[in-house]
Amino acid sequence: MPQNYHVMKTAAGDWQVKGEGASRASSLHDNQADAERAAKGYAQNAGGGQVFTHRADNNRIRSADTIGLPDPFPPRDREH
Repeated sequence: MPQNYHVMKTAAGDWQVKGEGASRASSLHDNQADAERAAKGYAQNAGGGQVFTHRADNNRIRSADTIGLPDPFPPRDREH
């Protein structure tokens, strides 16, 4: 079963990785890049899933990456 993770900024200014449906953060990081790297590792170890990265200013989802699974919305080839 795929496990999804969210990378969000906390009120204290740290970046947290939180599993979907979890009440506590899986880990805390000083910057967004480290948190994204950790979330992708967690998703890979869980057998696949998606990593949703939220914006720091309004907490809306900025990007979604599929890890270890077929991408449900693959990019379209715009050259051919």
